[in-house]
Amino acid sequence: MREALSALGVGIVVFACTNVDDLLLLSAFFSDPSFKLRHVVAGQLLGIAVLVAVSAACALFAVVVPEGWIGLLGVVPLGLGLHGLWALRRGEEEDDASEAEPRPGMQRSKMLAVAGVTVANGGDNLGVYIPLFSSAPKLVPLYAALFMVMTGVWCAVGYHLVHNALLGRRIRRWGRLALPFVLVALGLLILSRALVLFR
Repeated sequence: MREALSALGVGIVVFACTNVDDLLLLSAFFSDPSFKLRHVVAGQLLGIAVLVAVSAACALFAVVVPEGWIGLLGVVPLGLGLHGLWALRRGEEEDDASEAEPRPGMQRSKMLAVAGVTVANGGDNLGVYIPLFSSAPKLVPLYAALFMVMTGVWCAVGYHLVHNALLGRRIRRWGRLALPFVLVALGLLILSRALVLFR
């Protein structure tokens, strides 16, 4: 029992430390009207689930993922950001921003976009989760469940930041415009970690 309580405390601290930057991304996604609540929440849950599964597999097989290869994932947010900048430049709004019910394919693409950005931004998650899972393999299911709950908490915090009476209107006003720039900057930052592959 004491071990489980200790693991819960460690898991909460680990999740919070490795996902602080996700609050900014979640707020930006929630403020963009082309991303519905369900797209962002489902995408974030899927992205964290992928990071946890990859970390557990690497811990099980004692595999270390080189940071340079993780850096190549930066193409995902970079591509999404460039697409968003192109749409802003042309003065277009996403199709589903004006539709009452987006097409199923569009819903999936929005969810996968959020998941892709979450995974691409998860280099620090892998760097911490893999040794954590390696040190206590029997606690991996507990950590996985805790991280899913914490992801829900993170989504709630990001959503309430955007819909806050004091800050919400400003965040919603600028969030859609800022999202492509944030994604491009994030993509370039993550890609910079891949430079070690060319040295």
